[in-house]
This record gives sequence, structure tokens and C-alpha cells, in this order.
Amino acid sequence: CRYVLIGPALYALGRPRIRGSGHIPRRGPVIVAANHLAVLDSFYLVLAARRPVAFLAKREYFDRTGIVGRMQRRFFTALGQIPVDRRGGPAASPALDAATTIIEGGGAWGIHPEGTRSPDGHLHRGRTGAVRVALATGAPLVPVAITGTRADPSVRWWRRRVVVDVLEPLNLTEFGDGDPRAVRAATDALMRVIGDRTGQHYV
Repeated sequence: CRYVLIGPALYALGRPRIRGSGHIPRRGPVIVAANHLAVLDSFYLVLAARRPVAFLAKREYFDRTGIVGRMQRRFFTALGQIPVDRRGGPAASPALDAATTIIEGGGAWGIHPEGTRSPDGHLHRGRTGAVRVALATGAPLVPVAITGTRADPSVRWWRRRVVVDVLEPLNLTEFGDGDPRAVRAATDALMRVIGDRTGQHYV
């Protein structure tokens, strides 16, 4: 997908400028957290990571029936995607357990903390899963700011340019070891770091 099926098309479509990719280790556990403006964000995030990245995918992608549903399910499963219940709370625990397993196995886990694509271009309240897993495993949490993937009628497609800024890992030592208020504060700090680079207003 990276080199033959999808990657070349992404380069042609978005002419991506990737900065700071060295902040993502080529090996070992890492959590990569990015804003979410369009479907293509996850694909550009993988290009920037330069390694396989597993994501939490909404369960609806796996529950569709019929031939299309089976093909969709096989595609996402083959790419290492993890189905997640988007209601959050206890319903999301199995998905976070799976993410923790990926991290403990030395893998890279990618997540859009907003939980879904932004409907208005603003940066919306982050969910706490990325911080919770980072604190539980000690894996570095790397913020990523993506711009240029959201459709803009005022910009012709051939003039559009995607920019992926991989930022320094977030320092979580000041937020303790998992107190709910500290986890919320750390998640807000993560989102503000991303928003400062993208210029999005944090709702």
C-alpha cells in the first residue's frame, strides 16, 4: 500500500511536505496522535511514520454486511486496524487493551484523539485513550499536526499541499501516573500542542 497501491497516489494528490519525522522512532513502541480533518489523514500519517502503524477504526467499518462489507472488513483487518466502540468509556476498553498489546509488542499505534473527523475544521475535545495508554506503558506520545487534507473549494486540487508536522514527544512526567484529572489535563495539553501548529481553534 505504501509503495505501490496508495503511496504514489497520495504524493501526486497532496504533494506532502513532511517535517520532523525523526521524532518517530523507526523501531520500538510509540503512540502517534494527530488531528483529524479528512479520511486521508491516517494515510499521510503512515507516510510520515515510515513504519507500519495500527489504528483504532470505528466498529461500523467492520459491521457492514454483504460483499462490500466483507471486502471492507478484510482490508481494514489486513492493515492492522482495531475496531472500537466510539461511545467511549467502558465500551472502548477492549480496543485500548488491544492498543496496549501493540505497544507492549514494540509496535506503533496511531490515533486521532478527536474520535472522528472534525465537522467544521476546528480542533475538537480530545479523548483520553492516547494519554492513558502512554502513562500505562511508558511509550512516547508523539503529537502530529496535519493541514491541507480538508477540502477547500477556494483552492484548486493541483495547488493543494498537505503538510505533516511531527512534533516532539509530549512530556507526561508532570501529569502523574493516571489520576483522571491529570489524564484530562494531559489530553488537553496534547490537543493544544497540535492546535498551536495547525492554527485550529480548540473547542
